Amino acid sequence: MVTVNPDGKIMVRRCLVTLRPFRLFVLGIGFFSLCFLMTSLGGQFSARRPGDSPFTIRTEVLGGPESRGVLRRMSDLLELMVKRMDMLARLGNSSEPHRASGDTHFAVDRFPPGASLMERIQAIAQNVSDIAVKVDQILRHSLLLHSKVSEGRRDQCEAPSDPKFPDCLGKVEWMRARWTSDPCYAFFGVDGTECSFLVYLSEVEWFCPPLPWRNRTATQTALKPLPKVQAVFRSNLSHLLELMGSGKESLIFMKKRAKRLTAQWAVAAQRLSQKLGAVQRDQKQILVHIGFLTEESGDVFSPRVLKGGPLGEMVQWADILAALYVLGHGLRITVSLKELQSNLGVPPGRGNCPLTVPLPFDLVYTDYHGLQQMKQHMGLSFKKYRCRIRVIDTFGTEPAYNHEEYATLHGYRTNWGYWNLNPKQFMTMFPHTPDNSFMGFVSEELNETEKQLVRGGKASNMAVVYGKEASIWKVSGKEKFLGILNKYMEIHGTVYYESQRPPEVPAFVKNHGLLPQPEFQQLLRKAKLFIGFGFPYEGPAPLEAIANGCVFLQSRFSPPHSSLNHEFFRGKPTSREVFSQHPYAENFIGKPHVWTVDYNNSDEFEAAIKAIMKTQVDPYLPYEYTCEGMLERIHAYIQHQDFCAAPGPAPPGTRAPQSPFVLAPNATHLEWAQNASVAPGAWPPAHSLRAWLAAAGRACTDACLDHGLICEPSFFPFLNSQDAFQKLQVPCDSTESEMNHLYPAFAQPGRECFLQKEPLLFSCAGSSTKYHRLCPCRDFRKGQVALCRDCL
Repeated sequence: MVTVNPDGKIMVRRCLVTLRPFRLFVLGIGFFSLCFLMTSLGGQFSARRPGDSPFTIRTEVLGGPESRGVLRRMSDLLELMVKRMDMLARLGNSSEPHRASGDTHFAVDRFPPGASLMERIQAIAQNVSDIAVKVDQILRHSLLLHSKVSEGRRDQCEAPSDPKFPDCLGKVEWMRARWTSDPCYAFFGVDGTECSFLVYLSEVEWFCPPLPWRNRTATQTALKPLPKVQAVFRSNLSHLLELMGSGKESLIFMKKRAKRLTAQWAVAAQRLSQKLGAVQRDQKQILVHIGFLTEESGDVFSPRVLKGGPLGEMVQWADILAALYVLGHGLRITVSLKELQSNLGVPPGRGNCPLTVPLPFDLVYTDYHGLQQMKQHMGLSFKKYRCRIRVIDTFGTEPAYNHEEYATLHGYRTNWGYWNLNPKQFMTMFPHTPDNSFMGFVSEELNETEKQLVRGGKASNMAVVYGKEASIWKVSGKEKFLGILNKYMEIHGTVYYESQRPPEVPAFVKNHGLLPQPEFQQLLRKAKLFIGFGFPYEGPAPLEAIANGCVFLQSRFSPPHSSLNHEFFRGKPTSREVFSQHPYAENFIGKPHVWTVDYNNSDEFEAAIKAIMKTQVDPYLPYEYTCEGMLERIHAYIQHQDFCAAPGPAPPGTRAPQSPFVLAPNATHLEWAQNASVAPGAWPPAHSLRAWLAAAGRACTDACLDHGLICEPSFFPFLNSQDAFQKLQVPCDSTESEMNHLYPAFAQPGRECFLQKEPLLFSCAGSSTKYHRLCPCRDFRKGQVALCRDCL
């Protein structure tokens, strides 16, 4: 059915019915055509940038002015096509209400006179056809250009057979077949010619020799190092708070913490400055990428900040940022993948190419999530620069789990290990194993006035329960020991809850709900006891409680918890056995501040409660968890830890040069000879070495602690020789070198001595009843187990 208006213009009523599916058809044809055109160009266009139209073509590839001009005109044509399709969409949408009301006319004034809908569609189709012609011209021109290049430089653009570059031929073959698989290759100038392959593989990557006809001056100039700047201690954290950004609850929490501790950081900086005297400190440029806060990793912590979720990681990160800033280093902080890519100089594409510029950061602090993100987007640069990375790793990564080949062959592979880093690059919250570097965090330190107020304000019968999440209160058997505790003390909780769903806590527990940190501190200053239910493991709260004058009571685990019998540890890259909720508090603090008892033994538990009520304790905070202790530790790491240029260990079976040691006068262990020169580049200093042959089934960590010392894995290379066994008078009938995280060691039944073949597997952790391990130990500073006496 048709109608004719007074001007004689024809309108098609039924077009209204079929406009939507027809419009979709036209859009589909346009999109399909665009995909075909982009595919035909062989990946020569770089990835779309944020803010661009989906059909905008970028011309950031090599080519002559004519090619670029054609591409720009193609972009203009496609943009015009999108605008016209958008007009069709608005036309269809505006026609819907007219049709519903019975209106028989369109808003014809939207189009020039005489132009119909079908004519518009035909014009769009003609544009698509024109684009196809232009693409064909580009391809023909490209093929002609490639042919001329090949003819002109055929002798210069053949893949060389050079024994110094054994992978060159294979890489060229790969590029021929796959150079369009990632837009990053086109970004670096690869255009499908043999010359572009060789230029890329010799100048961007390093698999082929440099081409003699290429100008290398610009590249060499860009690699000049920047002049060194001396680091100066800072006391004002206002700029750091700006660097941390906003928008996430986790960042708000971290900024509040840093601001609250500003005065303590300032005092600590002043003290450390006086201690270091005239020591020169180069300012490092440091990137801090907090991977677990990125949207790509799920950012599971931010939504839980206000609901009692675990905050230990954010406490540690806030303190790391503050310490690095106070020490005077240059910081860049990222909490998104986009920011990370921008700061690293990641080329557009899928992450197969190296960075566009040398890494501008001396150090990169990240976590396991960030480590994975960096590997995915840095290409070959990840392998080149991974020695600069420091991984904040809450529970630690032991060498057996870190070495990919060894972990795969011996069943140590987990979701979090196998990175082949130096184990010291992993930095832990507590000193779990000396194989990793102890990073730590800080607890608020009371001054003398505050300590006096705490002593006078303690309630002898008040207990606070460790745990802000309702799930912690569901521990099996809690009613029994809580009932005993309730006989002697008033019990308080800080469990998060919503008004319509109160938490499942016993009626005799006074729950304050989730408290802000200052109010939680005030609660601890009144309480006599801080009691744990066995979870969470190794958080900061017990140290905060002890620092506020509380006694910490925790449960003893029998059997100990580990990845073999407890779901929480399953998949973590450690075989450590945990004998209590907070092993650091038990082993490094102990009574009277920390009591560890069997909660299943009612008599033992009740006796502990009675004894604690009679015990008077002052607020106590280990030096390594003060602001000054953390500054001291991180300063030493930055000054002395160099995993990029550190000298490699001596080959197995050979005596390390300039590292003589002698049998101690009591013939129980080895010592560094007094008249021996210090091994160059060794940190900690080698003269602090003490070495014992451990009992069968004893880990080096425990063997050194038995003698009041700390196991030092960096000393293993000095002991990895027959000479060490001979001086300890160990009867070796045979000596072999193998990959094993327990070596060097002595096997009693066969009188066999074993040396370590893989330096990354030197480990203080691990034991076997078959072996007596040869263990390197060192002294440590009082209250600072991470550093030896001469390590600062």
